[in-house]
Amino acid sequence: MFKSRSNQKELLDQEEIPAGDLYQNLRELDFINNWLGGYAVSFAALKKIIPSGSAGKSYTLVDIGCGGGDTLKRISKWAKRTGLQLDLYGIDIKPVCIDYARSNVKNAQVRFICDDYRNFFKHIPKADIIHACLFCHHLTENELVDLIRFALTNKSTLVINDLERNPLAYYSIKWLTRLFSRSYLVKNDAPLSVLRGFKKKEWKSIIEKSGAARYSVYNKWAFRHEVIIYGNTE
Repeated sequence: MFKSRSNQKELLDQEEIPAGDLYQNLRELDFINNWLGGYAVSFAALKKIIPSGSAGKSYTLVDIGCGGGDTLKRISKWAKRTGLQLDLYGIDIKPVCIDYARSNVKNAQVRFICDDYRNFFKHIPKADIIHACLFCHHLTENELVDLIRFALTNKSTLVINDLERNPLAYYSIKWLTRLFSRSYLVKNDAPLSVLRGFKKKEWKSIIEKSGAARYSVYNKWAFRHEVIIYGNTE
């Protein structure tokens, strides 16, 4: 079952999820991502694409499929520690996620938008960086090609932090969530997310179909991929 991506939809992709169940899911996902070092993949990618000596210059970053805003909260703290000036936006199509995010990220300079990511230029004039953390495995291959082309058309650098489809990752997260999770969404979706994840060669194939000229794909701890499709950041 690891030879090709699963087409099974996650419970999180359903239209109606009780708010309390979704909030429990978001809290546990933040803990898992932090504990396994998942946020570090995004920090490393941002350091690669923002030129050294850029103090005083501001960059606009939009996190698509932002969920509860935890990734943006972590990026905001990291940017302050490293002296980077980032104007941060989060966009998610689910109103319940945006409601949670606005409460969750009250003390950080982050603005949230409830809409499809393809509409965010109706809300803001530009995005130097489009960031997608654990969002792309929810998309089909054609939707991923469209996402890359969307970024390139709008001269944005696309940073993707997502899962590697790997047997060890699958069985590890399956047993860990079975033992410690209180969320039926996490128990179902965490291992399924791995099955919907990618192989490195699949990323390269998807990117080449998009027509992107400059990109990089790296394997990262733990069972992650750091994908950068370069736009006009540099």
